[in-house]
Amino acid sequence: MALIVHKYGGTSMGSTERIRNVARRVAKWARAGNQMVVVPSAMSGETNRLLGLAKEVSPAGSDPAMQRELDMLAATGEQVSVGLLALALQAEGVPAISFTGWQVPVRTNNAYTKARIESIDDQRVRAELDAGKVVIIAGFQGIDNDGHITTLGRGGSDTSAVAVAAALKAAECLIFTDVDGVYTTDPRVVPEARRLATVTFEEMLEMASMGSKILQIRSVEFAGKYQVPLRVLSSFTPWDIPLAQEAVSGTLITFEGDETMESAVVSGIAFNRDEAKISVLGVPDRPGIAYQILGAVADANIEVDVIIQNVSHDGKTDFSFTVHRNDYARTIDVLKAKVVPTLGTDRVEGDTRICKVSIVGIGMRSHVGIASKMFRALSEEGINIQMISTSEIKTSVVIDEKYMELAVRALHRAFDLDQPIG
Repeated sequence: MALIVHKYGGTSMGSTERIRNVARRVAKWARAGNQMVVVPSAMSGETNRLLGLAKEVSPAGSDPAMQRELDMLAATGEQVSVGLLALALQAEGVPAISFTGWQVPVRTNNAYTKARIESIDDQRVRAELDAGKVVIIAGFQGIDNDGHITTLGRGGSDTSAVAVAAALKAAECLIFTDVDGVYTTDPRVVPEARRLATVTFEEMLEMASMGSKILQIRSVEFAGKYQVPLRVLSSFTPWDIPLAQEAVSGTLITFEGDETMESAVVSGIAFNRDEAKISVLGVPDRPGIAYQILGAVADANIEVDVIIQNVSHDGKTDFSFTVHRNDYARTIDVLKAKVVPTLGTDRVEGDTRICKVSIVGIGMRSHVGIASKMFRALSEEGINIQMISTSEIKTSVVIDEKYMELAVRALHRAFDLDQPIG
């Protein structure tokens, strides 16, 4: 008997009929003798609806008291999902019980709207599994040390599922979504994009961090850290396909690359529209200036991505970085209130019409000239590069947003990603 965790996204839970199909699929796995834990998201569009209601009654703000209430509100979406799925499973004749995050409990820190999981108590879940029940746990949510409900940020149900799988030492965590695996890039942008049978955790981590929406980055970090076998597959295949076939479908996220993976220098092209660039101009070029600027931003719980400091002229330099577009206005406010007055400059510029495009592949470790090939492909399309960031297995560029799809198609073609590996 294997302990298996299933995660279902909002689209998979988007209607009562789809919830019944999820129940039938889970029942198939349970009747095969597996102990089943299911982590569903809120029904498609529900979290947006709830947060939209919040905007109607209150202006957006970063006040902790307001953030707490947003979490209280947003967490109800998943509570509806787990209750409906438990009822659907019981209607299938399969014993099932649902828990909210705080009933398990899933312990988090107190960073409202973007909390991080600190621990999961598996005692209550294991007791119900041993009693022969399917256990359904609300994703995206937990409880802090003061008993307040918290949420993990968008896509947090992926993280919940992987964290639960790690805590329970599950044999595998299956992420059922509206796509049938991980592709070389988004097929909506490049129709020739190819599904990958396997991808390494390192590659998936880079692709998630660079904008791939298949998995939330923290879920990949969790899976890699705790060695949780992870598979991405479609929830829109017929629920009654043979279990043996379903168990090997989609994309397996592996711990090491095999020989065929080594032959692929670049595995995928990721992109992210949700970026904004901020530049602080004419700042003194002295030790500690980066900390002075970014420390205040970090204290506001704002994540910074690509960073560039220009060459100094006459003791002055320009400092640029990117943040999530949702954090753009707040970052500008923080800089003007806490940083600019101490720097001797009031020149802060921003651009919300940028995007980030990245090439990712473990084969980049052992091949030279990959970055130059990327830059040449973009140059041939007349695309100007504003910022560059690299790691061992990825190269990212920040470009004008209007060139994003052109850049992705050009790079996909340049690295032969439409061709089968072999």
